[in-house]
Amino acid sequence: MTPQKRVLAIDYGTKRIGLAQSDPLWLFAQPVGTFDRAGLSEFLATMVKQDDVALVLVGYPLSDRDESNAMTGVVDRFLEELRAEFPQLSIKTVDEHHSSRSAHQILVASGKSRKERQQKGRLDSASACVLLTEYLERCDRNG
Repeated sequence: MTPQKRVLAIDYGTKRIGLAQSDPLWLFAQPVGTFDRAGLSEFLATMVKQDDVALVLVGYPLSDRDESNAMTGVVDRFLEELRAEFPQLSIKTVDEHHSSRSAHQILVASGKSRKERQQKGRLDSASACVLLTEYLERCDRNG
């Protein structure tokens, strides 16, 4: 099978931005790490230069009743900036409802100590992995 470009998933936060990427065959999600805004731009610019990105998913925060909340506007502004900075990228939003909770449960189940689980950024990149895994599973079933 010919390698493909990767799918990236972003869990946007005001302090840290979690990032995950697929493997070239879109089978697995793996955490890349956490970035500040400038670091994310630098990483994406490198990926774009290597022509290695098929799609960027951005977790979109809505309430239990699918209503906007305080973070929705923040993510909307981030999306505008991202699309302006990288017009060549295909960018989609995905529901991030419960991704942090799911990521926390995965970290607990992984046997990581409480101290390791609470390291800054671990939850952010795990949340991005959850978003990406859910997307890849939907692609596989629909594809």
